[in-house]
Amino acid sequence: MSVTMRPAAPSGQLLALSRAGGNLLALTHIYTATLVLGVGALFGMLQGLSRASLITMPPAFDYYRMLTAHGVLMALVFTTFFITGLFTYCVYETIPRVRSLALGWTGYCTMLVGTVLTTVVILHGDATVLYTFYAPLKASPFFYFGATLLVLGTWCVAFDCIFNVIWFKRMNPAKRIPLPAFIATTTFIMWIIATLGVVAEMGLLIPWSLGWTPGIDVSLSRMLFWYFGHPLVYFWIMGAYAIWYTLIPTTFGGKVFSDALTRVAFVSLLLLSTPVGLHHQYLDPGISAGWKWLHTVVTYGVVIPSFMTAFAIFASFEIAARRAGRRGFLGTIRFLPWRNPVFAGPALGMLLFIPGGFGGIVNNSYSMDVLVHNTMWIVGHFHITVGGPVALTFIGASYGLIPALSGRLLYAPRLALIQVYTFFVGMTIMSTAMHFAGLLGSPRRTSDVSYMGAQGAATWHPEMLWAAFGGTLVAISILMFIIVATGTYVANKRAEVAPTFAFADTDEDAMETPPVLDRLGTWAVIAIVLALLAYAGPVTQQLQAHAYLAPGMRTW
Repeated sequence: MSVTMRPAAPSGQLLALSRAGGNLLALTHIYTATLVLGVGALFGMLQGLSRASLITMPPAFDYYRMLTAHGVLMALVFTTFFITGLFTYCVYETIPRVRSLALGWTGYCTMLVGTVLTTVVILHGDATVLYTFYAPLKASPFFYFGATLLVLGTWCVAFDCIFNVIWFKRMNPAKRIPLPAFIATTTFIMWIIATLGVVAEMGLLIPWSLGWTPGIDVSLSRMLFWYFGHPLVYFWIMGAYAIWYTLIPTTFGGKVFSDALTRVAFVSLLLLSTPVGLHHQYLDPGISAGWKWLHTVVTYGVVIPSFMTAFAIFASFEIAARRAGRRGFLGTIRFLPWRNPVFAGPALGMLLFIPGGFGGIVNNSYSMDVLVHNTMWIVGHFHITVGGPVALTFIGASYGLIPALSGRLLYAPRLALIQVYTFFVGMTIMSTAMHFAGLLGSPRRTSDVSYMGAQGAATWHPEMLWAAFGGTLVAISILMFIIVATGTYVANKRAEVAPTFAFADTDEDAMETPPVLDRLGTWAVIAIVLALLAYAGPVTQQLQAHAYLAPGMRTW
Protein backbone atom coordinates (compact mmCIF):
# COMPACT_ATOMS: atom_id res chain seq x y z
CA MET A 1 0.00 0.00 0.00
CA SER A 2 1.46 3.31 -1.03
CA VAL A 3 0.59 6.74 0.22
CA THR A 4 0.69 9.65 -2.19
CA MET A 5 1.99 12.80 -0.55
CA ARG A 6 0.62 16.07 -1.86
CA PRO A 7 3.25 18.68 -2.49
CA ALA A 8 3.11 21.68 -0.20
CA ALA A 9 1.47 24.72 -1.71
CA PRO A 10 3.85 27.48 -2.67
CA SER A 11 4.19 30.20 -0.03
CA GLY A 12 2.87 32.75 -2.50
CA GLN A 13 -0.28 30.70 -2.99
CA LEU A 14 -0.73 30.30 0.76
CA LEU A 15 -0.27 34.03 1.18
CA ALA A 16 -2.91 34.74 -1.46
CA LEU A 17 -5.34 32.32 0.19
CA SER A 18 -4.71 33.91 3.57
CA ARG A 19 -5.27 37.37 2.12
CA ALA A 20 -8.51 36.30 0.47
CA GLY A 21 -9.72 34.85 3.77
CA GLY A 22 -8.83 38.08 5.56
CA ASN A 23 -10.69 40.12 2.96
CA LEU A 24 -13.79 37.97 3.44
CA LEU A 25 -13.61 38.46 7.20
CA ALA A 26 -13.29 42.25 6.91
CA LEU A 27 -16.04 42.37 4.27
CA THR A 28 -18.38 40.39 6.53
CA HIS A 29 -17.87 42.93 9.30
CA ILE A 30 -18.63 45.80 6.93
CA TYR A 31 -21.78 44.24 5.49
CA THR A 32 -23.03 43.47 8.99
CA ALA A 33 -22.47 47.12 9.90
CA THR A 34 -24.40 48.11 6.75
CA LEU A 35 -27.41 46.02 7.77
CA VAL A 36 -27.38 47.44 11.29
CA LEU A 37 -27.07 50.98 9.92
CA GLY A 38 -30.20 50.52 7.83
CA VAL A 39 -32.31 49.26 10.74
CA GLY A 40 -30.99 51.96 13.08
CA ALA A 41 -31.67 54.71 10.53
CA LEU A 42 -35.30 53.58 10.19
CA PHE A 43 -35.80 53.86 13.93
CA GLY A 44 -34.10 57.27 13.93
CA MET A 45 -36.42 58.61 11.25
CA LEU A 46 -39.47 57.35 13.15
CA GLN A 47 -38.23 59.12 16.29
CA GLY A 48 -37.93 62.41 14.47
CA LEU A 49 -41.42 62.10 12.99
CA SER A 50 -42.82 61.15 16.40
CA ARG A 51 -41.24 64.11 18.22
CA ALA A 52 -42.60 66.41 15.52
CA SER A 53 -46.09 65.01 16.24
CA LEU A 54 -46.36 63.78 12.65
CA ILE A 55 -46.88 60.15 13.68
CA THR A 56 -47.85 58.30 16.84
CA MET A 57 -46.01 55.13 17.73
CA PRO A 58 -48.26 52.15 18.64
CA PRO A 59 -48.16 50.75 22.21
CA ALA A 60 -46.69 47.52 20.86
CA PHE A 61 -43.61 49.44 19.73
CA ASP A 62 -43.45 52.56 21.82
CA TYR A 63 -41.11 55.53 21.43
CA TYR A 64 -38.66 54.54 24.19
CA ARG A 65 -38.25 51.00 22.91
CA MET A 66 -37.46 52.47 19.50
CA LEU A 67 -35.07 54.98 21.07
CA THR A 68 -33.19 52.20 22.86
CA ALA A 69 -32.93 50.14 19.67
CA HIS A 70 -31.73 53.16 17.67
CA GLY A 71 -29.08 54.12 20.22
CA VAL A 72 -27.74 50.61 20.77
CA LEU A 73 -27.65 49.70 17.08
CA MET A 74 -26.12 52.95 15.84
CA ALA A 75 -23.80 53.93 18.69
CA LEU A 76 -22.64 50.50 19.82
CA VAL A 77 -23.18 47.97 17.04
CA PHE A 78 -22.83 49.73 13.66
CA THR A 79 -19.68 51.61 14.65
CA THR A 80 -18.11 48.62 16.35
CA PHE A 81 -18.62 46.20 13.46
CA PHE A 82 -17.30 48.69 10.93
CA ILE A 83 -14.22 49.58 12.98
CA THR A 84 -13.35 45.95 13.66
CA GLY A 85 -13.65 45.22 9.94
CA LEU A 86 -11.64 48.30 9.00
CA PHE A 87 -8.83 47.55 11.43
CA THR A 88 -8.73 43.90 10.42
CA TYR A 89 -8.12 45.17 6.88
CA CYS A 90 -5.49 47.66 8.10
CA VAL A 91 -3.48 44.98 9.88
CA TYR A 92 -3.90 42.12 7.42
CA GLU A 93 -3.12 44.31 4.40
CA THR A 94 0.03 45.91 5.82
CA ILE A 95 1.41 42.83 7.62
CA PRO A 96 1.35 40.13 4.92
CA ARG A 97 1.75 36.67 6.39
CA VAL A 98 0.14 33.26 6.30
CA ARG A 99 -2.12 33.52 9.32
CA SER A 100 -4.91 31.69 11.07
CA LEU A 101 -8.27 33.46 10.94
CA ALA A 102 -9.73 31.44 13.83
CA LEU A 103 -9.47 34.23 16.40
CA GLY A 104 -10.85 36.82 13.98
CA TRP A 105 -13.88 34.71 13.08
CA THR A 106 -14.41 33.82 16.73
CA GLY A 107 -14.57 37.52 17.49
CA TYR A 108 -17.04 38.20 14.69
CA CYS A 109 -19.35 35.33 15.67
CA THR A 110 -19.28 36.35 19.33
CA MET A 111 -20.14 39.93 18.39
CA LEU A 112 -22.96 38.73 16.14
CA VAL A 113 -24.49 36.48 18.81
CA GLY A 114 -24.34 39.33 21.32
CA THR A 115 -25.94 41.74 18.86
CA VAL A 116 -28.78 39.39 17.96
CA LEU A 117 -29.46 38.58 21.61
CA THR A 118 -29.50 42.24 22.63
CA THR A 119 -31.65 43.33 19.68
CA VAL A 120 -34.25 40.61 20.22
CA VAL A 121 -34.59 41.52 23.90
CA ILE A 122 -34.97 45.24 23.07
CA LEU A 123 -37.57 44.66 20.36
CA HIS A 124 -39.43 42.26 22.64
CA GLY A 125 -39.81 45.10 25.14
CA ASP A 126 -37.64 43.73 27.94
CA ALA A 127 -34.78 46.23 27.74
CA THR A 128 -36.11 49.76 27.28
CA VAL A 129 -33.17 51.29 29.13
CA LEU A 130 -31.67 53.41 26.29
CA TYR A 131 -28.15 52.83 25.03
CA THR A 132 -26.68 54.20 28.28
CA PHE A 133 -28.55 51.44 30.21
CA TYR A 134 -28.58 53.50 33.42
CA ALA A 135 -29.61 51.80 36.63
CA PRO A 136 -32.06 51.71 38.36
CA LEU A 137 -33.87 50.98 35.08
CA LYS A 138 -33.57 47.20 34.95
CA ALA A 139 -33.40 45.23 31.70
CA SER A 140 -33.66 41.51 31.15
CA PRO A 141 -30.42 39.67 32.01
CA PHE A 142 -30.18 38.67 28.35
CA PHE A 143 -29.69 42.32 27.37
CA TYR A 144 -26.63 42.53 29.60
CA PHE A 145 -25.39 39.13 28.42
CA GLY A 146 -25.68 40.30 24.82
CA ALA A 147 -23.81 43.54 25.48
CA THR A 148 -21.07 41.60 27.26
CA LEU A 149 -20.69 39.20 24.33
CA LEU A 150 -20.43 42.14 21.94
CA VAL A 151 -17.54 43.58 23.94
CA LEU A 152 -15.80 40.22 24.40
CA GLY A 153 -16.03 39.65 20.65
CA THR A 154 -14.22 42.92 20.00
CA TRP A 155 -11.48 41.78 22.37
CA CYS A 156 -10.93 38.72 20.17
CA VAL A 157 -10.54 40.96 17.12
CA ALA A 158 -8.29 43.31 19.08
CA PHE A 159 -5.99 40.56 20.31
CA ASP A 160 -5.86 39.08 16.80
CA CYS A 161 -4.53 42.40 15.50
CA ILE A 162 -2.17 42.85 18.46
CA PHE A 163 -0.72 39.34 17.97
CA ASN A 164 -0.07 40.13 14.31
CA VAL A 165 1.80 43.30 15.26
CA ILE A 166 3.83 41.39 17.85
CA TRP A 167 4.73 38.85 15.15
CA PHE A 168 5.79 41.67 12.82
CA LYS A 169 8.08 43.25 15.44
CA ARG A 170 9.60 39.89 16.26
CA MET A 171 10.34 39.21 12.58
CA ASN A 172 11.37 42.83 11.81
CA PRO A 173 12.84 44.32 15.00
CA ALA A 174 14.52 47.19 13.14
CA LYS A 175 11.38 48.26 11.24
CA ARG A 176 8.56 50.52 12.35
CA ILE A 177 5.10 49.07 12.63
CA PRO A 178 3.30 50.01 9.39
CA LEU A 179 1.26 53.13 10.06
CA PRO A 180 -2.23 51.62 9.43
CA ALA A 181 -1.42 48.67 11.70
CA PHE A 182 -0.02 51.07 14.31
CA ILE A 183 -3.25 53.11 14.24
CA ALA A 184 -5.40 49.98 14.53
CA THR A 185 -3.39 48.56 17.41
CA THR A 186 -3.23 51.84 19.31
CA THR A 187 -7.00 52.22 19.01
CA PHE A 188 -7.61 48.66 20.15
CA ILE A 189 -5.35 49.12 23.19
CA MET A 190 -7.39 52.18 24.16
CA TRP A 191 -10.58 50.18 23.55
CA ILE A 192 -9.51 47.30 25.80
CA ILE A 193 -8.59 49.70 28.61
CA ALA A 194 -11.89 51.57 28.23
CA THR A 195 -14.12 48.50 28.04
CA LEU A 196 -12.76 47.25 31.35
CA GLY A 197 -15.18 49.78 32.84
CA VAL A 198 -18.27 48.36 31.16
CA VAL A 199 -17.16 44.81 32.00
CA ALA A 200 -16.89 45.86 35.64
CA GLU A 201 -20.33 47.45 35.42
CA MET A 202 -21.75 44.22 34.01
CA GLY A 203 -20.35 42.55 37.13
CA LEU A 204 -22.89 44.68 39.02
CA LEU A 205 -25.76 44.66 36.51
CA ILE A 206 -25.94 40.96 35.66
CA PRO A 207 -26.26 39.60 39.25
CA TRP A 208 -28.74 42.41 39.98
CA SER A 209 -30.85 41.63 36.91
CA LEU A 210 -30.85 37.93 37.86
CA GLY A 211 -32.15 38.78 41.33
CA TRP A 212 -29.02 37.54 43.07
CA THR A 213 -28.42 40.89 44.82
CA PRO A 214 -30.98 43.04 46.67
CA GLY A 215 -30.11 46.19 44.76
CA ILE A 216 -27.49 48.16 42.87
CA ASP A 217 -25.33 51.16 43.68
CA VAL A 218 -26.59 53.59 41.04
CA SER A 219 -23.76 56.10 41.50
CA LEU A 220 -21.03 53.50 41.13
CA SER A 221 -22.67 51.93 38.08
CA ARG A 222 -22.95 55.36 36.41
CA MET A 223 -19.28 56.07 37.07
CA LEU A 224 -18.25 52.73 35.57
CA PHE A 225 -20.43 53.40 32.54
CA TRP A 226 -18.84 56.78 31.85
CA TYR A 227 -15.37 55.37 32.40
CA PHE A 228 -16.26 53.48 29.22
CA GLY A 229 -18.86 55.83 27.70
CA HIS A 230 -16.73 58.77 26.67
CA PRO A 231 -13.72 56.75 25.43
CA LEU A 232 -16.32 55.03 23.26
CA VAL A 233 -16.64 58.35 21.41
CA TYR A 234 -12.90 58.41 20.75
CA PHE A 235 -13.05 54.82 19.54
CA TRP A 236 -15.41 56.02 16.80
CA ILE A 237 -13.33 59.10 16.07
CA MET A 238 -10.06 57.16 15.90
CA GLY A 239 -11.67 54.87 13.33
CA ALA A 240 -12.59 57.91 11.25
CA TYR A 241 -9.13 59.43 11.72
CA ALA A 242 -7.54 56.21 10.45
CA ILE A 243 -9.41 56.70 7.17
CA TRP A 244 -8.66 60.42 6.97
CA TYR A 245 -4.93 59.92 7.52
CA THR A 246 -4.14 56.78 5.54
CA LEU A 247 -6.82 56.07 2.92
CA ILE A 248 -8.33 59.36 1.75
CA PRO A 249 -5.03 60.88 0.43
CA THR A 250 -4.91 58.19 -2.26
CA THR A 251 -8.14 59.57 -3.79
CA PHE A 252 -6.38 62.81 -4.81
CA GLY A 253 -2.81 61.58 -5.25
CA GLY A 254 -1.73 62.88 -1.88
CA LYS A 255 0.42 61.46 0.89
CA VAL A 256 0.41 61.26 4.66
CA PHE A 257 1.70 64.63 5.82
CA SER A 258 3.85 63.19 8.61
CA ASP A 259 4.19 59.66 9.95
CA ALA A 260 5.55 61.05 13.24
CA LEU A 261 2.72 63.56 13.72
CA THR A 262 0.14 60.88 13.00
CA ARG A 263 1.62 58.58 15.63
CA VAL A 264 1.80 61.41 18.16
CA ALA A 265 -1.88 62.17 17.57
CA PHE A 266 -2.94 58.57 18.15
CA VAL A 267 -0.67 58.07 21.15
CA SER A 268 -2.16 61.26 22.62
CA LEU A 269 -5.66 59.87 22.12
CA LEU A 270 -4.57 56.60 23.74
CA LEU A 271 -3.30 58.44 26.81
CA LEU A 272 -6.06 61.04 27.17
CA SER A 273 -9.24 59.23 26.09
CA THR A 274 -9.95 57.41 29.35
CA PRO A 275 -9.44 60.02 32.15
CA VAL A 276 -12.34 62.18 30.90
CA GLY A 277 -15.58 60.45 31.88
CA LEU A 278 -16.49 62.56 34.91
CA HIS A 279 -17.33 65.55 32.73
CA HIS A 280 -20.57 63.64 32.06
CA GLN A 281 -21.27 63.65 35.80
CA TYR A 282 -20.94 67.32 36.73
CA LEU A 283 -24.19 67.24 38.72
CA ASP A 284 -23.78 63.77 40.22
CA PRO A 285 -23.37 63.76 44.02
CA GLY A 286 -20.61 61.87 45.75
CA ILE A 287 -17.84 63.04 43.39
CA SER A 288 -15.60 65.81 44.65
CA ALA A 289 -15.14 68.99 42.61
CA GLY A 290 -11.41 68.32 42.37
CA TRP A 291 -11.84 65.10 40.45
CA LYS A 292 -14.40 66.69 38.16
CA TRP A 293 -11.96 69.55 37.50
CA LEU A 294 -9.15 67.10 36.66
CA HIS A 295 -11.31 65.30 34.11
CA THR A 296 -12.38 68.64 32.65
CA VAL A 297 -8.76 69.65 32.07
CA VAL A 298 -7.93 66.31 30.44
CA THR A 299 -11.00 66.64 28.21
CA TYR A 300 -9.71 69.98 26.96
CA GLY A 301 -6.38 68.24 26.36
CA VAL A 302 -8.03 65.80 23.94
CA VAL A 303 -8.74 68.80 21.71
CA ILE A 304 -5.01 68.95 20.90
CA PRO A 305 -4.76 65.74 18.81
CA SER A 306 -7.93 66.82 17.02
CA PHE A 307 -6.32 70.13 16.07
CA MET A 308 -3.20 68.23 15.02
CA THR A 309 -5.36 66.03 12.81
CA ALA A 310 -7.08 69.03 11.23
CA PHE A 311 -3.69 70.59 10.46
CA ALA A 312 -2.23 67.37 9.03
CA ILE A 313 -5.21 66.52 6.84
CA PHE A 314 -5.56 70.00 5.36
CA ALA A 315 -1.79 70.16 4.88
CA SER A 316 -1.95 66.96 2.80
CA PHE A 317 -4.69 68.61 0.71
CA GLU A 318 -2.61 71.71 0.06
CA ILE A 319 0.69 69.93 -0.64
CA ALA A 320 -0.96 67.68 -3.25
CA ALA A 321 -2.69 70.71 -4.82
CA ARG A 322 0.57 72.68 -5.00
CA ARG A 323 2.38 69.81 -6.65
CA ALA A 324 -0.41 69.77 -9.23
CA GLY A 325 0.17 73.47 -9.89
CA ARG A 326 -2.77 74.84 -7.85
CA ARG A 327 -2.34 77.77 -5.50
CA GLY A 328 -4.41 79.35 -2.76
CA PHE A 329 -7.34 78.17 -0.70
CA LEU A 330 -9.84 78.13 -3.55
CA GLY A 331 -7.34 76.42 -5.83
CA THR A 332 -6.90 73.66 -3.27
CA ILE A 333 -10.64 73.23 -2.83
CA ARG A 334 -11.20 72.99 -6.59
CA PHE A 335 -8.36 70.48 -6.89
CA LEU A 336 -9.96 67.96 -4.54
CA PRO A 337 -12.08 65.15 -6.08
CA TRP A 338 -15.52 66.20 -4.86
CA ARG A 339 -17.18 63.95 -7.48
CA ASN A 340 -15.61 60.84 -5.98
CA PRO A 341 -17.87 59.50 -3.17
CA VAL A 342 -14.90 57.83 -1.51
CA PHE A 343 -13.42 61.29 -0.96
CA ALA A 344 -16.60 63.36 -0.69
CA GLY A 345 -18.10 61.31 2.15
CA PRO A 346 -15.19 61.70 4.59
CA ALA A 347 -14.48 65.28 3.44
CA LEU A 348 -18.07 66.35 4.12
CA GLY A 349 -17.79 64.56 7.45
CA MET A 350 -14.74 66.70 8.24
CA LEU A 351 -16.81 69.84 7.60
CA LEU A 352 -19.47 68.62 10.03
CA PHE A 353 -16.81 67.86 12.65
CA ILE A 354 -15.69 71.50 12.84
CA PRO A 355 -18.87 72.85 14.54
CA GLY A 356 -19.26 69.52 16.33
CA GLY A 357 -15.85 69.94 17.95
CA PHE A 358 -16.63 73.44 19.15
CA GLY A 359 -19.92 72.16 20.56
CA GLY A 360 -17.94 69.62 22.56
CA ILE A 361 -16.00 72.47 24.18
CA VAL A 362 -19.34 73.97 25.23
CA ASN A 363 -20.43 70.65 26.75
CA ASN A 364 -17.19 70.43 28.72
CA SER A 365 -17.69 73.90 30.22
CA TYR A 366 -19.48 73.45 33.54
CA SER A 367 -21.62 76.58 33.52
CA MET A 368 -22.76 76.07 29.92
CA ASP A 369 -23.20 72.32 30.28
CA VAL A 370 -25.65 72.85 33.14
CA LEU A 371 -27.86 74.81 30.73
CA VAL A 372 -27.79 72.42 27.78
CA HIS A 373 -27.10 68.97 29.19
CA ASN A 374 -30.64 67.60 29.33
CA THR A 375 -31.83 69.35 26.18
CA MET A 376 -31.90 68.55 22.47
CA TRP A 377 -28.60 70.46 22.17
CA ILE A 378 -26.80 67.30 23.32
CA VAL A 379 -28.64 65.16 20.78
CA GLY A 380 -27.68 67.62 18.05
CA HIS A 381 -24.07 67.61 19.21
CA PHE A 382 -24.01 63.81 19.31
CA HIS A 383 -25.28 63.56 15.75
CA ILE A 384 -22.97 66.22 14.32
CA THR A 385 -19.91 64.53 15.85
CA VAL A 386 -20.82 60.85 15.40
CA GLY A 387 -23.76 60.77 13.01
CA GLY A 388 -21.91 63.20 10.77
CA PRO A 389 -18.13 62.79 10.65
CA VAL A 390 -17.93 59.16 11.75
CA ALA A 391 -20.89 57.64 9.90
CA LEU A 392 -20.30 59.66 6.73
CA THR A 393 -16.61 58.74 6.77
CA PHE A 394 -17.42 55.05 7.20
CA ILE A 395 -20.00 55.18 4.40
CA GLY A 396 -17.64 56.97 2.01
CA ALA A 397 -14.80 54.59 2.81
CA SER A 398 -17.12 51.64 2.18
CA TYR A 399 -17.38 52.73 -1.46
CA GLY A 400 -13.68 52.02 -1.73
CA LEU A 401 -13.38 49.11 0.69
CA ILE A 402 -16.23 46.95 -0.62
CA PRO A 403 -14.90 46.80 -4.21
CA ALA A 404 -11.34 46.25 -2.95
CA LEU A 405 -12.37 43.43 -0.62
CA SER A 406 -14.82 41.76 -3.01
CA GLY A 407 -13.09 42.29 -6.35
CA ARG A 408 -16.32 43.75 -7.78
CA LEU A 409 -17.07 47.06 -9.46
CA LEU A 410 -18.98 49.62 -7.40
CA TYR A 411 -22.66 49.48 -8.24
CA ALA A 412 -24.31 52.79 -9.28
CA PRO A 413 -21.41 55.14 -8.45
CA ARG A 414 -23.54 58.18 -9.34
CA LEU A 415 -26.12 57.12 -6.75
CA ALA A 416 -23.26 56.77 -4.25
CA LEU A 417 -22.24 60.36 -4.92
CA ILE A 418 -25.82 61.62 -4.55
CA GLN A 419 -26.07 59.63 -1.32
CA VAL A 420 -23.17 61.28 0.50
CA TYR A 421 -24.38 64.79 -0.38
CA THR A 422 -27.96 63.93 0.64
CA PHE A 423 -26.65 62.61 3.95
CA PHE A 424 -24.62 65.78 4.51
CA VAL A 425 -27.58 68.09 3.82
CA GLY A 426 -29.96 66.02 5.95
CA MET A 427 -27.54 65.78 8.89
CA THR A 428 -26.79 69.51 8.73
CA ILE A 429 -30.50 70.39 8.83
CA MET A 430 -31.31 67.89 11.56
CA SER A 431 -28.44 68.64 13.91
CA THR A 432 -28.78 72.41 13.50
CA ALA A 433 -32.48 72.21 14.35
CA MET A 434 -31.70 70.07 17.38
CA HIS A 435 -29.12 72.58 18.65
CA PHE A 436 -31.57 75.48 18.38
CA ALA A 437 -34.36 73.41 19.94
CA GLY A 438 -32.06 72.71 22.87
CA LEU A 439 -31.32 76.40 23.34
CA LEU A 440 -35.08 76.98 23.46
CA GLY A 441 -35.39 74.37 26.20
CA SER A 442 -36.67 71.33 24.32
CA PRO A 443 -35.83 68.25 26.43
CA ARG A 444 -34.12 65.12 25.18
CA ARG A 445 -35.16 61.52 25.86
CA THR A 446 -38.80 62.61 25.90
CA SER A 447 -41.41 61.19 23.53
CA ASP A 448 -43.94 64.04 23.70
CA VAL A 449 -42.30 67.46 23.67
CA SER A 450 -45.56 69.34 23.05
CA TYR A 451 -46.44 69.26 26.77
CA MET A 452 -50.12 68.91 25.89
CA GLY A 453 -50.15 72.14 23.89
CA ALA A 454 -48.32 74.37 26.39
CA GLN A 455 -47.43 77.75 24.91
CA GLY A 456 -43.74 77.50 25.83
CA ALA A 457 -43.40 74.15 24.06
CA ALA A 458 -44.79 75.67 20.87
CA THR A 459 -41.61 77.75 20.50
CA TRP A 460 -39.53 74.72 19.56
CA HIS A 461 -42.09 72.91 17.41
CA PRO A 462 -40.72 74.41 14.14
CA GLU A 463 -37.28 73.05 15.06
CA MET A 464 -38.81 69.61 15.64
CA LEU A 465 -40.32 69.75 12.15
CA TRP A 466 -36.97 70.70 10.63
CA ALA A 467 -35.25 67.91 12.59
CA ALA A 468 -37.79 65.41 11.29
CA PHE A 469 -37.22 66.64 7.74
CA GLY A 470 -33.45 66.38 8.06
CA GLY A 471 -33.70 62.96 9.69
CA THR A 472 -35.89 61.72 6.85
CA LEU A 473 -33.28 62.87 4.32
CA VAL A 474 -30.60 61.00 6.27
CA ALA A 475 -32.71 57.83 6.32
CA ILE A 476 -33.33 58.10 2.56
CA SER A 477 -29.61 58.55 1.94
CA ILE A 478 -28.81 55.46 4.02
CA LEU A 479 -31.30 53.51 1.91
CA MET A 480 -29.32 54.66 -1.13
CA PHE A 481 -26.13 53.44 0.55
CA ILE A 482 -27.64 50.02 1.21
CA ILE A 483 -28.73 49.80 -2.45
CA VAL A 484 -25.19 50.58 -3.63
CA ALA A 485 -23.46 48.30 -1.10
CA THR A 486 -25.83 45.38 -1.73
CA GLY A 487 -25.89 45.95 -5.49
CA THR A 488 -22.10 45.80 -5.63
CA TYR A 489 -22.15 42.26 -4.27
CA VAL A 490 -25.33 41.01 -5.93
CA ALA A 491 -24.60 42.41 -9.41
CA ASN A 492 -21.23 40.62 -9.20
CA LYS A 493 -19.58 42.69 -11.92
CA ARG A 494 -16.00 41.54 -11.72
CA ALA A 495 -13.34 44.03 -12.65
CA GLU A 496 -10.70 43.10 -15.23
CA VAL A 497 -8.15 44.56 -12.87
CA ALA A 498 -8.97 43.92 -9.22
CA PRO A 499 -10.00 47.18 -7.49
CA THR A 500 -7.64 48.36 -4.78
CA PHE A 501 -7.97 50.74 -1.89
CA ALA A 502 -4.35 51.30 -0.99
CA PHE A 503 -2.87 53.12 1.96
CA ALA A 504 -1.08 56.38 1.31
CA ASP A 505 2.68 56.65 1.58
CA THR A 506 4.31 59.19 3.85
CA ASP A 507 5.46 62.43 2.27
CA GLU A 508 9.15 62.23 1.41
CA ASP A 509 9.79 65.62 3.02
CA ALA A 510 8.41 64.57 6.40
CA MET A 511 10.75 64.29 9.37
CA GLU A 512 11.95 60.88 10.50
CA THR A 513 9.76 59.18 13.11
CA PRO A 514 11.45 58.86 16.53
CA PRO A 515 11.71 55.18 17.60
CA VAL A 516 10.01 55.93 20.93
CA LEU A 517 6.71 56.44 19.14
CA ASP A 518 6.76 52.82 18.01
CA ARG A 519 6.92 51.40 21.55
CA LEU A 520 3.27 50.58 21.95
CA GLY A 521 3.81 48.41 25.01
CA THR A 522 5.30 51.36 26.90
CA TRP A 523 2.49 53.70 25.86
CA ALA A 524 -0.10 51.11 26.87
CA VAL A 525 1.38 50.89 30.37
CA ILE A 526 1.36 54.69 30.69
CA ALA A 527 -2.27 54.79 29.53
CA ILE A 528 -3.25 52.23 32.18
CA VAL A 529 -1.45 54.20 34.89
CA LEU A 530 -3.20 57.44 33.86
CA ALA A 531 -6.59 55.70 33.93
CA LEU A 532 -5.87 54.36 37.41
CA LEU A 533 -4.74 57.77 38.67
CA ALA A 534 -7.85 59.44 37.24
CA TYR A 535 -10.33 56.94 38.69
CA ALA A 536 -8.73 55.50 41.83
CA GLY A 537 -9.88 58.46 43.91
CA PRO A 538 -13.45 58.77 42.62
CA VAL A 539 -14.10 55.01 42.76
CA THR A 540 -12.66 54.87 46.29
CA GLN A 541 -15.01 57.69 47.32
CA GLN A 542 -17.95 55.75 45.89
CA LEU A 543 -16.97 52.56 47.71
CA GLN A 544 -16.48 54.38 51.04
CA ALA A 545 -19.81 56.19 50.84
CA HIS A 546 -22.98 54.58 52.11
CA ALA A 547 -24.50 52.62 49.24
CA TYR A 548 -28.21 53.28 48.80
CA LEU A 549 -29.07 50.18 46.81
CA ALA A 550 -31.84 50.51 44.23
CA PRO A 551 -34.07 47.45 43.74
CA GLY A 552 -34.67 48.15 40.05
CA MET A 553 -37.39 49.87 38.07
CA ARG A 554 -39.38 49.07 34.95
CA THR A 555 -41.19 52.18 33.71
CA TRP A 556 -42.39 50.70 30.43
